[in-house]
Amino acid sequence: MDKFSKVTFIGFGLINSSLAHVFKLKTLAKETTAFSRSKETREKIKNLNIVDNVNDNIRESVKDSDLIVLGVPVGAMESIVSEIAPFLKSGTIITDVGSVKKHLIDSILPILPSDVYFVPGHPIAGTEKSGPEAGFAELFNGRWCILTPNKNTSQVALEKIKFIWEQAGMQITIMDAEYHDRVLAITSHIPHLVAFSIVGTVTELEDQLKTEVIKYSAGGFRDFTRIAASDPIMWRDVFLNNSEAVLEMLGRFIEDLTALQKSIRWQDGDSLESLFTKTREIRKGIISEEQD
Repeated sequence: MDKFSKVTFIGFGLINSSLAHVFKLKTLAKETTAFSRSKETREKIKNLNIVDNVNDNIRESVKDSDLIVLGVPVGAMESIVSEIAPFLKSGTIITDVGSVKKHLIDSILPILPSDVYFVPGHPIAGTEKSGPEAGFAELFNGRWCILTPNKNTSQVALEKIKFIWEQAGMQITIMDAEYHDRVLAITSHIPHLVAFSIVGTVTELEDQLKTEVIKYSAGGFRDFTRIAASDPIMWRDVFLNNSEAVLEMLGRFIEDLTALQKSIRWQDGDSLESLFTKTREIRKGIISEEQD
């Protein structure tokens, strides 16, 4: 497949930074540009030396681009697309790396010119770290990337986006946007919400107990703190933009948690053992799929 002439990364956190590493390593574009409104972020990007240009003018950044990768919180994407839409050349492809799809598609498609193509994407990869310096090319190896095209999505544009993520080492799957949001609500969004809640409980403990909890943290709590250290703005926008699916899955979780509470109260060891046996099987399944 031919190289892209010019690729613009809007936002340069963990995912876009890692993808820029891939573009440089595989020479997937003749020219790469990164846009950020933050002077501090722009300086960090320059020091990494993984893109050709770093720009503080979004219109100049997207001028003549044939691919734009949105790597900002999902709540900011609509306003950004609205800002850049009049300055995009015919045939430009826009993709994103956000973990909410239905709301994004509904808000972006109406404001795009008919000759600009949107291919929504979600690379399921990450760490708790954020910022330009957190990125690395190997982040995507062996992980899944979900693409959520609609019936009007350009097949040529879709194939080009598939090619990018395949070059990054990802496995590609196509999924309905609404179904994607329901799946991610339980596999990603609810676990993060639970982690934020549990670690948030610790912040409300009296000082002495809080100190002891932090000092003697067991592995389980440490895992929660890793998740709860994720980017606050990104996750605020995820929950606000996928509220319907999150609330549906949260309702199921609360029901199951209540049943677990009753099992403990009534000393129902059989129920506890049965549940814990089932959960071990889920873990084995994740390992067998090499997603550990």
